[in-house]
Order: sequence, then structure tokens, then C-alpha cells
Amino acid sequence: MDLSALQIAPRIEEAETLPGWVYASPEVFELAREGLFREAWISVGSEALPRVPGEALPLTFAPGLFDEPLVLIRGEDDELRCLSNVCTHRGMLLLDGRCQLKGIRCRYHGRRFGLDGAFRSMPEFQDAESFPRPSDDLPRLELGRLGPLAFTSLAAGVPFEDWLGPIRERLSFLPWDELRLDAEGARTYRVEANWALYCENFLEGFHIPYVHPALAGAIDYGSYRTELFEWGTLQLGVAQDGELAFELPSDHPDAAEQIAAYYYWLFPTTMLNVYPWGVSLNVVEPLGPDRTRVRFLPYVWRAELAEQGAGAGLDRVEREDEAIVEAVQRGVSSRLYERGRYSPRRERGVHHFHCLLSQALRRRASGAGGGRA
Repeated sequence: MDLSALQIAPRIEEAETLPGWVYASPEVFELAREGLFREAWISVGSEALPRVPGEALPLTFAPGLFDEPLVLIRGEDDELRCLSNVCTHRGMLLLDGRCQLKGIRCRYHGRRFGLDGAFRSMPEFQDAESFPRPSDDLPRLELGRLGPLAFTSLAAGVPFEDWLGPIRERLSFLPWDELRLDAEGARTYRVEANWALYCENFLEGFHIPYVHPALAGAIDYGSYRTELFEWGTLQLGVAQDGELAFELPSDHPDAAEQIAAYYYWLFPTTMLNVYPWGVSLNVVEPLGPDRTRVRFLPYVWRAELAEQGAGAGLDRVEREDEAIVEAVQRGVSSRLYERGRYSPRRERGVHHFHCLLSQALRRRASGAGGGRA
């Protein structure tokens, strides 16, 4: 593999995009799986989080990518934790479904754990030396929260607050803790394309006038812009005259504008679309070099506004994007396509993504350790 081909020039005005072969390469996908995604913050749970002490929610983390058995469990101290759902004795799965309990007992050989994952007891181990050890506790993963949205990582490469901080800072006025998951409104889409192409499509408003006629009627394309921060981007959709917009505090940095939507992308695969009615969390789940699953999870605080403005008709917008991205997957696989250039005005988000992705892939390929600096 020619690693030099993954290098992206830091100046967008002179940079070329990633080469087309990247999007179909099994080797690149494996580099991303074992390096980039292993360190990434990824959404956990498409159900309501445990709310009372002793409530547990088993789940599969990153299905199709890692398939890691985890459990979200609220302890007697009212703290929500993310633990391995695998017994530290012989690897038995511990919990099958949402339940209420006072402790965890493995049904295979009777090993017991507290709700905090700490080892408690094990029959027939009286003669075992140096037992128990810290490794007999259930492994615990870091858990980050934004209201009812929860994220974890197998080996976090960046602190959660550094990753999510720009959203907290910009949108602290919103009632995050009032969000409630609209399970009936959730949708899952299968996209026959590389996960990175899906992210690229999200990261620019360049295509809106050409692909999304309904959305183009709700926002002012001339005022559409992208802001970059260390681990993500923000696209601001300004409402057309008469369209639904946020009621912003008078001291908010965007108070002089009619903002229809805040479109956040957090490296590498998390998208939070914030509308006056609530939040659409888009979870991008890579399944293979040319296969991706996308889950739309709507969290609502003002349901009566759901079908107004830029936040309306999201299923149609998704299907329009899906058709485009699948066509691009076929196109970048062409023997006659090499790589493209960026629009300095409209594709700053794509360039930022490519820089971060290139750094992560090259670091993994070279065997370098550490975080994502």
C-alpha cells in the first residue's frame, strides 16, 4: 500500500482529495477498524438509558464492526456505568435483556459481581492463589453523556469533553436533559457505499441545491457556512424568510441570524443535527469497505415542530443522500478516476475530515502509538 498517497496537503487551496482506491480497499478498512474506530467515541444504545438504580441494559457495541457485548447499568449509588457483559471466568455472556437486579451472577459457574462490576465471589476457588485479582472485575469503559445521548470507546484516543466540548459551548442554552427518544420515529438505512463517502456527503452543503430541493427551500444557501474545530465541524443552516428558526438568547453568538439548524459532525462517524424540535442523532456504522449502516435516532423536546423547516422530511433527505453516495461509490471505483480537488468555499469540512482520517490511517499503518494528536 502506498502510504504517501494518503497524505493530504494542509492548505485546501492546493490540496487533492483522497485517491479513489481508498474507498474500496479491505486493507484501509482494517486499518480504520483496529486504529481509528477502536479509539473513537461511538454512540451506545438505541433505547432509553437505565434510569433507576439496579436497571441494566445489555447491548452490542458497534454491531457489524466490533460486536462487543456491553451493558449499561445504573448502580446503587445512582451512577450510570458501561461494563463488559462477559464473565471474567470463562467468557460467558452475563445478561440477555433489560432487567432490574441487585447484583450480577453468571449462570454458567456462579461468579458474582456488584453493580459497579467489582468481583464479589466465586464458588470452588478456595485453593486458587493470588485470587481475586483486578482482572477478575468486569472491565469498565469510559462513558460520556449529553443529556440522554451516551457514548463510549474501546480505547478513547481523545478526552470526551475535548471531543464534545464545542457543542456544549455553542448550545448550552438548549434543554438537553428534557430530550426524549422517539423510538417510533427511529430509522435504519443500509447504504452500499464506504462509510467515509457518507461522512463526506454530510460535511458539505455544496450539493444541497442539486440534490435536496425541499431542504433548499427551507434554508438560505448563500448564508450556509462551515466552521471547523479540532475534532469536528459545524454547518450552520440559516432559515429562509418565514421558515422555522431557533429562538436564541440575546447574548448568543448567532442571535443576529435566523438559524434553522446546527449540523454537527464529530470525528469520525457521529452526526448531531440540532433543530428547534430536538436532535437527530445519525450513527454511521461501517460494515465493510463498501457497506454502511446508518441509524437515525430522533430525540425530541418540542414534537409539535417536527415537520417544519429544515428539520422536516428527513427520510426523504436521507434517501436522496443514499442514492448519491452509492453512485459515488461506483464512480470512485472507476479505473479512470484518480482523485479530485476541493472547493475552498464549500468543502472545508471535507478537507478537515480527510486530514484527520489521513493522519489516523498513516499512524496506524506505521505502528505508532498514542492518541490522535
